[in-house]
Amino acid sequence: MGETGKEEYRIQSFDAETQQLLKTALKDPGSVDLEKVANIIVDQSLQDCVFSREAGRICYTIIQAESKQVGQSVFRRSLLNRLQQEYKAREELRSRSLQAWICYVTFICNIFDYLRVNNMPMMALVNPVYDCLFRLAQPDSLRKEEEVDCLVLQLHRIGEQLEKMNSQRMDELFSLLRDGFLLQEGLSSLSQLLLLEIIEFRAADWKMTDAAQKYYYSEVTD
Repeated sequence: MGETGKEEYRIQSFDAETQQLLKTALKDPGSVDLEKVANIIVDQSLQDCVFSREAGRICYTIIQAESKQVGQSVFRRSLLNRLQQEYKAREELRSRSLQAWICYVTFICNIFDYLRVNNMPMMALVNPVYDCLFRLAQPDSLRKEEEVDCLVLQLHRIGEQLEKMNSQRMDELFSLLRDGFLLQEGLSSLSQLLLLEIIEFRAADWKMTDAAQKYYYSEVTD
């Protein structure tokens, strides 16, 4: 009951007709145009970062329901195709709208977190997710607090499982972050704090120590 309420709450930003379409997709996916549903979810995720953080659960629910009901994966295929299209145009997206770019990274990381094949993250998403995080670790991105914040949030959420899928790329990513923290000019004090925190977080085996939590929390709130 509570879970249904949460799903309904997450689609309140849509018009009544689209809300009904999404509610139907969650319960009876075989009766709706799932390619259209996938596009609606991606479009909204690029506009609304709050929704993009929650959309993975909705997508997971529709995929599970479709698999049980009709034994197909039309929605998952449509979703991954659209993610790939946006991924190929990611530099244009970032140039056009930093907000939409950050929403896209949040969304693809959220999908990586929720979608599973044989209880493992989808291999097809590993390199695209890494590529997005590497883009956030470039000098021009590290000078923007919004991108640093996005990078650190995603690494908190999926860093540990991403490293299990490809540890070499994680080593390379953190080499960039250490260089950025130590060498790059123009970083804000908040960005420096966030980078230091995520470097220490990974060094502590993706765990936040009590001392670190007190230190960083007090620094950010101050």
